[in-house]
Amino acid sequence: MTTVIDLTAELAKLTMCRGRTPQTTSADRVGTSAQLAPYRDGAIFTGKFSGKGAWERHMQGDELVHILDGSATLDIVTGDGPPQSLSVRAGMVAIVPQGAWHRFQSSEGVTLMTATPRPTDHIRLDVDDPRKVEPQPV
Repeated sequence: MTTVIDLTAELAKLTMCRGRTPQTTSADRVGTSAQLAPYRDGAIFTGKFSGKGAWERHMQGDELVHILDGSATLDIVTGDGPPQSLSVRAGMVAIVPQGAWHRFQSSEGVTLMTATPRPTDHIRLDVDDPRKVEPQPV
């Protein structure tokens, strides 16, 4: 079955989640993100936010992230080294490797679309290095 998504129409339904934190609940994010369609072992998602997201990782595969509007910092931990911070902006795509802890921060706001494998582990604490905290499966 072929799925066609009107991305412009779907994004128009969303509002910006301002001041997002790792502790922001799903209830607080209602209307700021959406699951667009199932995809492989996960789904296609979109979201709009400013602030800092929770650390997350996907043990079943890489995550594809397309920055649609705005800009953000992608904090990512690969291997044994310290977390790295990468600047991403509209038009860029990031491929987050399987099992890599990552989060997004945006002071002005970012709109992104992801192809996200499931399950996802989260750390809902504001920590600099997620490897020092026990993850919470979602």
